[in-house]
Amino acid sequence: MKSLLKLTSRKISLRHLLIIPFVLQLSAAVGVTGYLTFLSGRESVGRLASQLRQEMSSRIEAELNLYLESPYQFNHINAASLAQGQVDLQNSQNAAQFLRQVQLSPFIYASYCGDESGEYLGVYRPADDRFAPPGMWVSNAASEYDLFSYDIDVNGNRQALVEVGNPYDPRQRPWYKSAVETGSATWGEVYSDFLTGLPTLTASEPVYDANDRLIGVCAIDVKLPQEFRQFLANLSIGQTGKAFVMERSGTLVSSSTDEPITVQQGDRITLIQATESTESLIRETAHFLKAQFGDFSDLTEAQQLDFSLNQERQFVQVLPLQNDRGLDWLIVLVVPESDFMAQIHASARTTFWLCLLTLGATTLSGILIARWVARPISQLGRASQLIAQGNLDQQVDIHNIEEIDTLGQSFNQMAGQLRQSFTELEHINQTLEARVEDRTAELKAANDEINLLNEKLQEDNLRMGAELNVARQLQQMILPKEQELNQIPDLDIAGFMEVATEVGGDYYDVIQRQAGVLVGIGDVTGHGLESGVLMIMAQTAIRALAAANDAAPATFLNAVNQVIYQNVQRMSPGKNLTLSLLDYRDEQLWLTGQHEEVLVVRADGNIERVDTIDLGFPLGMVDDITEFVAQVPIHLAPGDGIVLYTDGVIEAENDQQQLYGLERLMEQIQHYWQQSAIEIRRAIIADVQQHIGDRAVLDDITLVVLKKVNEPSTNNPPITRL
Repeated sequence: MKSLLKLTSRKISLRHLLIIPFVLQLSAAVGVTGYLTFLSGRESVGRLASQLRQEMSSRIEAELNLYLESPYQFNHINAASLAQGQVDLQNSQNAAQFLRQVQLSPFIYASYCGDESGEYLGVYRPADDRFAPPGMWVSNAASEYDLFSYDIDVNGNRQALVEVGNPYDPRQRPWYKSAVETGSATWGEVYSDFLTGLPTLTASEPVYDANDRLIGVCAIDVKLPQEFRQFLANLSIGQTGKAFVMERSGTLVSSSTDEPITVQQGDRITLIQATESTESLIRETAHFLKAQFGDFSDLTEAQQLDFSLNQERQFVQVLPLQNDRGLDWLIVLVVPESDFMAQIHASARTTFWLCLLTLGATTLSGILIARWVARPISQLGRASQLIAQGNLDQQVDIHNIEEIDTLGQSFNQMAGQLRQSFTELEHINQTLEARVEDRTAELKAANDEINLLNEKLQEDNLRMGAELNVARQLQQMILPKEQELNQIPDLDIAGFMEVATEVGGDYYDVIQRQAGVLVGIGDVTGHGLESGVLMIMAQTAIRALAAANDAAPATFLNAVNQVIYQNVQRMSPGKNLTLSLLDYRDEQLWLTGQHEEVLVVRADGNIERVDTIDLGFPLGMVDDITEFVAQVPIHLAPGDGIVLYTDGVIEAENDQQQLYGLERLMEQIQHYWQQSAIEIRRAIIADVQQHIGDRAVLDDITLVVLKKVNEPSTNNPPITRL
């Protein structure tokens, strides 16, 4: 009761209760009206900003297309002329066609062609000046394939020699290679021209004869000139808005500001990243897009976004600029909300002062009304205090005001109901305590059962871990040992296998037979216990058949398949195994079975790639693969060799999700090929592990290196042949 009295003494008076809610309601109504008006204005600003961003980005896209369309037309003309023999790269005395193209377009820096024989002809503008006299580039048999620069007259005729450059092979240039690889017209990446410092990119197109044989490639060097930056600056992008264009890599191509977009690095000029712009609005917008999408390459369609910079909302429009010629840029506009909201904020301030004036007048009128109403109610309040003190038999007898009298009667009824409620509440409390005790006992029993289950689960986990460890050790035990490989005459062999989990699904083996040496490599789908068991089955079946039958691998490959197929149907339907076998006999190597490409490495380091897709079929998918099995011979001279691998090598990923790749594998092979097989294996595995770094190994990694030596070693102990 004392706490109830204390709580009662803290209640506000009726006078305040009548004034404050009325004032608050009025303030809320006025505030909500003003806020909704503000939101409506802000929504209108949002629509206006959206329309402005769409219009501006479309204008920028149209302007860029205007700049970048003519190079393709010129390339098409040059390609047709080269295909028809109208451009003579061998006896280049005139380059009028290239000269007209450079003169017609102020942002075309150079126009040129190169052919498959290594000859090259083009016209270039020496500096970023459309009125500067152009020059001619020539590289052919007459120039001994060095790059000669000549003056030319107004008709494109060659004049005096200006400079003799270094050897120049157009076939090795990025513009030539990219056109050949794509087989169609394409754009290269944007780079900063060394002489002008302007963003430059190359459009190239391959040229074919009537029999679809490659003749050469024609290309145009294009600069995004200062006129385009001025076009961006002249766009009405609010008062402080910015527009910029960047590549998917984040390289800044152009912007509406006059900030330098290149940086000097030694003797090279490179373009800056948009995230490194000196303009804070461009820099922070690029950071926001990168944080929002993780990578600029994920921006595949037009986006309208907004973010906060310095506690101010920024409207952003992103429009991808893509075509089927390899061009992939992003057009970005950013406009601060403050460019549109100045008038809205002024209206909000006016609304605020009007609300304050209305609130003052309402408070004064509320005080007068509250005093008139509160007098009779205060009498009822004293009677309520007696009831609050516990005197529930208190009778309230108040007259004068009908509503107050009704309120007194309600208090009397409430007192009787409170007495009844207190009695019922006591009974409920007793019942609830009994239920709590019962429930506590049930929870304790359930907790004991859970503890027992947890202990059993820990024991099961320990047992499973031990079983997997035994399976992994078993896999390692049946792999060829280094001392076994060293005993094989005429061949230097080294192998490696690392599993992604406790048990792997990769397979390799080297089997010494009466007729020669059998080398196998394979990969079971997936990894883990089932894949590891299937790998052991395959290894056992191959060794058993090789021991029982000295026939060529192509003969018993189908028998291996039948064993695998029957066991797969029992174990895990859907599992299969790719397998290639190399049978070395009489100084000749026979390859059969379907797996990854086989790399044949010659003594001088040249690599030949052998596709195995037509030499077999995945084992375990069908019961008979006889019709699919074929074999090809591979001759190995002294110093030649073979490199076998599983997809875990070339598909190894680093933290940036970049694959190791076949090209990098071949580079490592060529670099270390003059060393022994085990040194080659160690170098390649070390390079793969360096590429992976701290990232977890996602797939089994297997590598086999085989080299034919000049003469077999006479110091090796005798070999037990199967």
